[in-house]
Amino acid sequence: MSVDTSVDTVVPAQSTTPAAPPAARRTPSTALRAAFLRAAPALGAFAAARLTGMLLMAVWAWHIGKSPLRLLGQSWDSLWYTRIATHGYGHTRLLAGGEVVQSDLAFFPLYPGLIRAVGTVLPVTPGGAGLLISWTAALAAAWGVFAVVDRLYGRRVATVTVALWGLLPHAVVLSMAYTEPVLVALSAWSLYGVLTRRWLLAGSLAALAGLSRPNAVALVAAVVLTAAYELLKGRQRGWRIWTGALLAPLGWASYVLHVGIRTGDPLGGYFAVQAGWSSRFDFGSGTLKFIRHLVSAPERFGFPMALVIVAVGVLLLALLTYGMDRRPPLALLLYTGVLVLIAVGGAGFFESKPRFLLPAFPLLLPLACAMAKARPRAAITVTAALAGLSMAYGTYLLTVAPMPM
Repeated sequence: MSVDTSVDTVVPAQSTTPAAPPAARRTPSTALRAAFLRAAPALGAFAAARLTGMLLMAVWAWHIGKSPLRLLGQSWDSLWYTRIATHGYGHTRLLAGGEVVQSDLAFFPLYPGLIRAVGTVLPVTPGGAGLLISWTAALAAAWGVFAVVDRLYGRRVATVTVALWGLLPHAVVLSMAYTEPVLVALSAWSLYGVLTRRWLLAGSLAALAGLSRPNAVALVAAVVLTAAYELLKGRQRGWRIWTGALLAPLGWASYVLHVGIRTGDPLGGYFAVQAGWSSRFDFGSGTLKFIRHLVSAPERFGFPMALVIVAVGVLLLALLTYGMDRRPPLALLLYTGVLVLIAVGGAGFFESKPRFLLPAFPLLLPLACAMAKARPRAAITVTAALAGLSMAYGTYLLTVAPMPM
């Protein structure tokens, strides 16, 4: 018995334009377009969450006679960044009878530099330039978060992760003239570079991130230690991984050294400047003291809320490390673990600790994986609850709370 293996052949109509060879069809532009279209639903959900939150905050701000744009672009640290962008470094503030000196050298230079650059090109105020940068960086960050999670867990989990990140209780910071959106954008795409073995990209973005915020050291550690692990295991070789690992710490280390030289103490000067802001690493001693204070005395709503957010962050780190069917790669664990360590082990400005955890987007992976498998009704209920909390708490932080973020 014979089997007919022939197939019908359809002869296409003649065309005056020859077909491009398969290898030539996928150009960088088409690949970028395809990646964007894949991420579009997640970016749309993120943008909808943040725009809705800003709209509700704006309505309440107008109701109490405040300017929404001023609240977003000129609150707390935003004032320091715009001052640096306008006048350069050199401003200090004296507290406690002149005994405590807070210097603007505590603020890293990338964000003020971007504000100055945008203000030179566009007719906007420094606060407006800061908002344009932050909003653009927030979308780039959401895309980067999607790209990282999509590569590891698929599109559905990635979309849920981005939506959850935009609905965190303190996600209002992503809409403000703050540095977190810039840091997360650089961190997410640097981690994507590590996952795809683009070490020059990973190292270069880590170097830039190191010029944006002090806790960018978490990204530096992730890139350098992952590269070292890959080299020791013999999985990767060549000059690119070495170069990427050497590039990663340059931004952070150069600014810390610059501040040290400027203050006359090359190795300890930067940390002395941070001490003026009560910002130092004390292995959690300051955190424990503040927890005892919260238990023993009434306090503003934002402080116990910060404690709850940090506690949830620690729990999610444990789930990320030990409770997932597929544990994330080493780079993500290192990056997230160091960010949580800095938030928990650092002293000073307890109310800012949730903001310090905003870059730790991998903490959301256990919840995102669970929601991606859950029934639609359960996922919708969790999302709606988070949306209500995020928008109400964000409005409270910007329009009512007397404490810095």
